[in-house]
Amino acid sequence: MKLKHATWIQELQSKVVKQIQPIISQIEERVDVHQWRVLDAFRKHAVSDYHLHSSTGYGYDDMGREVFERIFADLFGAEMALVRSNIISGTHAIASSLYGNLRPGEELIYLTGTPYDTLHKVIGKAGDGTGSLADYGIRYREIPLLDGGEIDWDAFRQSVSESTKVVGIQRSRGYADRPSFTIARIQGMITQIRQIAPQAVIFVDNCYGEFVEDMEPTHVGADIVAGSLIKNPGGGLAKSGGYMVGKKEFIEKAASRLVAPGIGVEGGATYGYQRDYYQGLFLAPHVVGEALKGVVFASAMLKEVGFQTTPSWDELRTDIIQQIRLGSADLLIAFCQGIQSASPVDAHITPIPAAMPGYQDPVIMAAGTFVQGASIELSADGPLREPYIAFLQGGLTYSHVKIAMMQALDRMKTTGSLPL
Repeated sequence: MKLKHATWIQELQSKVVKQIQPIISQIEERVDVHQWRVLDAFRKHAVSDYHLHSSTGYGYDDMGREVFERIFADLFGAEMALVRSNIISGTHAIASSLYGNLRPGEELIYLTGTPYDTLHKVIGKAGDGTGSLADYGIRYREIPLLDGGEIDWDAFRQSVSESTKVVGIQRSRGYADRPSFTIARIQGMITQIRQIAPQAVIFVDNCYGEFVEDMEPTHVGADIVAGSLIKNPGGGLAKSGGYMVGKKEFIEKAASRLVAPGIGVEGGATYGYQRDYYQGLFLAPHVVGEALKGVVFASAMLKEVGFQTTPSWDELRTDIIQQIRLGSADLLIAFCQGIQSASPVDAHITPIPAAMPGYQDPVIMAAGTFVQGASIELSADGPLREPYIAFLQGGLTYSHVKIAMMQALDRMKTTGSLPL
């Protein structure tokens, strides 16, 4: 490996690998548990070669798709799942869930503060003419988090009304400087919401969290959960797609919005994706484990050189995201450029901050991935705003993350932005 500061970085890597070994062993044990669950679901539903073949046209009577969705529902402890290639992103799956279960005059409350940047245009403003929720007369409120990421239950009680129809929870931190929410915390939130707003549909944005903990939000009472297949559950093989999983009533409503009333869950060709979906889901526990090992390594390594990392390398994790508080625009840019230079695709391209659709500030993104935007593959990004936080996620192999982190530190040191 050609590093200008090879000796220093390699010595640091060796130290960190030894330090985190107990956590790596715990991750491997959980991978074994999830791998058994997935294998058991495949055997329960008698997956055969003909399930791996895809449909065309309307996609009616696609047995492979139907069995795959039953497997997905089983793994999530849910009544029903909708897993489709025509869901283009996690934001699309979330939007379909919300549009499908909200009507004019009703209200959406986000319990966990401001949601991820790409949802802001979905929520919209009254009369914006974009077809946003607000444009359809759906009211929106959010409950800012208290210090330490605690839920402000007093504010929630005061905000709830008879028109409150959906309460949203974002499991992952997104671009917010707060902890991601564990399944145990989400379970506590659901219990409280049921007491305060029993009429509400509880929605959870599950992006980045699948197969990290022993359970998913639907196991602890969420009504509908959504996410992306080019994150954890696609196992690095899914080339597109997303999912919604939960209670049958709410999934069917979301499906009508995604496709059309009267078609709902019945249609939807799988084109050439089916084999990738099955094999990707089978590999997902292992791939998520590799990503988790990588972010644990990154957290420990960056802490050693003086940066604040959240979660800390030895903390319980509920998603594959690592937050790194870098403190300056130069450090954020150099870090992301170092990750890009260690990518298998477009390593020769130097990313620079730029405006991106759905984001409020210029964003720098390092994503030399085989599937465009695939967050289960190694990427790093962050908005150019104080306190200049980088968000590192993914990694199909632990080895790749280690190499990329060494490359990033080398880049930061070489550009003079790393004060060591």
